Amino acid sequence: MTGSSVVPRSLPRSGANLPPGERLRVLLVEDDEGDAFLVGELLAETNSMIDLLVATSLSEARQRVMGVDCVLLDLGLPDAQGLDGLRQVLEMSSGAAVCVLTGRSDEHLGIVAVAEGAQDYLVKGQVDGVLLTRALRYAVERKRADENARRLREVELRQAESARLERGLLPQPLMTTDQVSVHTFYRPGRHAALIGGDFYDVVQTRPDRIDLIVGDVCGHGVDEAALGVELRVAWRALILAGVPDEEVLPALEQVLMSERRLQEIFATVATARLHLAANRATVRLAGHPPPLLLSRGRVAPVPAKGGLLLGVRPRRPVAFDLEFDTDDWSLLMYTDGLIEGRVGNGDDRLDVPGLTELLADPANQAVPLAELPAWLVGRAEQINGGPLADDVAMLLVTRGGGR
Repeated sequence: MTGSSVVPRSLPRSGANLPPGERLRVLLVEDDEGDAFLVGELLAETNSMIDLLVATSLSEARQRVMGVDCVLLDLGLPDAQGLDGLRQVLEMSSGAAVCVLTGRSDEHLGIVAVAEGAQDYLVKGQVDGVLLTRALRYAVERKRADENARRLREVELRQAESARLERGLLPQPLMTTDQVSVHTFYRPGRHAALIGGDFYDVVQTRPDRIDLIVGDVCGHGVDEAALGVELRVAWRALILAGVPDEEVLPALEQVLMSERRLQEIFATVATARLHLAANRATVRLAGHPPPLLLSRGRVAPVPAKGGLLLGVRPRRPVAFDLEFDTDDWSLLMYTDGLIEGRVGNGDDRLDVPGLTELLADPANQAVPLAELPAWLVGRAEQINGGPLADDVAMLLVTRGGGR
């Protein structure tokens, strides 16, 4: 009997048919011609929907294993005996299930074979057509379940590694003063991600001076998230290095233009330098929505010039000096993901006026300042009729009562 032939099939004798299933390709590795013929007969009895191929040795099986769903392996072969043959088959057929055949006297090998990685074992002479067909199909399903579990575990491990990395990339405000408080909020638009293309940071370089930044890299992918981290780290380095205030954003733009993967990538940025002793701030905008000032029970956008996007046409943003007329104020800096949600059923967006109205709503007076950013997102989502699609980053810096 040649190893390359399909085992002859006879007409069903018992009429015991299994429920129909998908057609499987099974490779029988068996050097005994009589046993191989018997396997074919048993499968024929049940109309098993199994295409059976036969190899009489491991070397021949190696040439025929491609594309099979299951390998039915005799543990006694001319070129491999016992578990050594099983290990070779497991290595050559990583995508196929393996079911071993043992004799009555060495049934213990079948148990050991399952521990080694086989999906099941059968004892020669104790198998009918129904049992053989079920065993082969169950072995295939167990193999698929094992592969799915393995893939799921790999995905979970990769996600856990990414989460640890992304968590490490989120900034920790570098601030020691107790004259002001900073409350942060961050939520990426990408599903299951921890960081997106938006970024923020806070750095105190003197007892009475604090620098803040909120920025947004266009796009929502991993590349944009990585670029956002680069820009944030570059900004922090520039501030700590004592680069003059008016030179920081031009230098940041150089980083953007050298690191972006496409020339069309741009970023918007809002920065604020707080001068605590003088109770004022210097605000610069590069295509970014203006911060909102909460003071004396009123809310108003800071009237700084919008400026050009970073990465479009290099130009220094114009500085705006903001004088605080009380020691109780808050400055909210945010990215446009917060204000791009829809209002009602039309095409109108929340935008800066809508956000200003939300903050001016007397209902938010009962919301603690630390919880105000999350409250704003919740209200914006209610108005939008669902989750916001874009990344959202916020910095809320407060002094005194904050309102």
